[in-house]
Amino acid sequence: MATPYRLPCCCYALVTVLVLFFSVDATEGAIREYQFDVQMTNVTRLCSSKSIVTVNGQFPGPTVFAREGDFVVIRVVNHVPYNMSIHWHGIRQLRSGWADGPAYITQCPIQSGQSYVYKFTITGQRGTLWWHAHISWLRATVYGPIVILPKPGVPYPFPAPYDEVPVLFGEWWTADTEAVISQALQTGGGPNVSDAFTINGLPGPLYNCSAKDTFKLKVKPGKTYMLRIINAALNDELFFSIAGHPLTVVDVDAVYIKPITVETIIITPGQTTNVLLTTKPSYPGATYYMLAAPYSTARPGTFDNTTVAGILEYEDPTSSPPPHAAFDKNLPALKPTLPQINDTSFVANYTARLRSLATAEYPADVPREVHRRFFFTVGLGTHPCAVNGTCQGPTNSSRFAASVNNVSFVLPTTALLQSHFAGKSRGVYSSNFPAAPLVPFNYTGTPPNNTNVSNGTKLVVLPYGTSVELVMQGTSILGAESHPLHLHGFNFFVVGQGFGNFDPAKDPAKYNLVDPVERNTVGVPAAGWVAIRFRADNPGVWFMHCHLEVHVSWGLKMAWLVLDGERPNEKLLPPPSDLPTC
Repeated sequence: MATPYRLPCCCYALVTVLVLFFSVDATEGAIREYQFDVQMTNVTRLCSSKSIVTVNGQFPGPTVFAREGDFVVIRVVNHVPYNMSIHWHGIRQLRSGWADGPAYITQCPIQSGQSYVYKFTITGQRGTLWWHAHISWLRATVYGPIVILPKPGVPYPFPAPYDEVPVLFGEWWTADTEAVISQALQTGGGPNVSDAFTINGLPGPLYNCSAKDTFKLKVKPGKTYMLRIINAALNDELFFSIAGHPLTVVDVDAVYIKPITVETIIITPGQTTNVLLTTKPSYPGATYYMLAAPYSTARPGTFDNTTVAGILEYEDPTSSPPPHAAFDKNLPALKPTLPQINDTSFVANYTARLRSLATAEYPADVPREVHRRFFFTVGLGTHPCAVNGTCQGPTNSSRFAASVNNVSFVLPTTALLQSHFAGKSRGVYSSNFPAAPLVPFNYTGTPPNNTNVSNGTKLVVLPYGTSVELVMQGTSILGAESHPLHLHGFNFFVVGQGFGNFDPAKDPAKYNLVDPVERNTVGVPAAGWVAIRFRADNPGVWFMHCHLEVHVSWGLKMAWLVLDGERPNEKLLPPPSDLPTC
């Protein structure tokens, strides 16, 4: 056990942190206050400049630092012509659903010229999470890290690193991303793929005109660094590896795990992974590429099949000028070998190795008794074109759609949580979301003749404290793809996964109820299924959606409504006075 490194702001060269620290009773944590000014900023990538939406003029945005138990206050002021909302991805938001951020779910968006103060307490969490815009495709450039340190004096359950560095994967479009998704929704076809992946906002030397825009991790020999890795890409799961340097995974989605050492990790959009990187004992006389490239089982042309590179550089203690400036660009550069783009077996084997610590200090509190069971199909489908119209979907007469249990979610025009709290749900949503497919079929086999999906704004209603088991089944209606699903407001335990159709008679016997990994985002395997369990101990309306933005745009999302409990600490707090209105 080692005391965690206290992060100085200078460790994060890519961000400027605007934070004021206020002293309160140590048992209650500190108050951390931030100012987020949402503004347009000119940025040049791939030899092309454009104006993008940023926070505080930074791309990626500023890091939110806090400790477990702290109270976080973030004032967001919208100076851009777009509506805005920000989601604090992975924060439990216990009783503070008003601060969760998804537009038209927990709040109306912050309109241009308006502001909103997000307030929440970080309870029982430590590790790496992140924040991002949660409306349209604005999160393409509006995102940043959340670093949660343990409480003062509480050590990491692994050797303390010498330094800690955020590594954020993103996607870059030369075009305006709002125009990209707008065109796709108008035509019913797939959106244009991104022009590059990025590491900390930089595309790197493998793209044209980008050698000067390369993320470089500068290290000393014989040290251990913790990389706080975040996949903020809009539409792609990514493999990541560093040549000649194994990575020890110690934390996923801000939950400690039993350490595993690997050459390559896989990380879906929305997920975070903390890894320990131990450098060579002496100066190696070489530089090392760090590469990230997509994992996909979709047909070519429907995703960005490129590779982003950063560079790991060693200080040479024998060189002059001083070591902090001595990085030789003429050294040999070694590259890692990544898995094949469709290496589903690698992905399955990697995810199966992730296990919770399950210790007395960090227990795996898996629900053993299940009150409600759900079976959700997740995948693509179609909508018909307008009468006498043509589309660019799977056929000339259809548009791409996506659904959960054949329901393509329609965002309301007012926020669901506000409607629920005010008792004005009529005409806004219904509470009859199907617990299982209304028409079962061979989910991973021959698709049905009718691929059309229905539309609706339907919720699942759960009494407070309900123990839930949810099996999410991927379909192959328009091809088998992996779907990363993110659940707001909760962590869940991944108790099982497999390929083919879930067998309710046989598969539950293979569940891991002892030390399953605990997450907030999980990939539903391509042509397979995943089973999760969670306890509905957080009152409010909680979004669950695919974290591939294109599939979200097509409707692969739904929401849970958890009712208040009987005790005062089991009830949703009242809305803040500055809550935006629609």
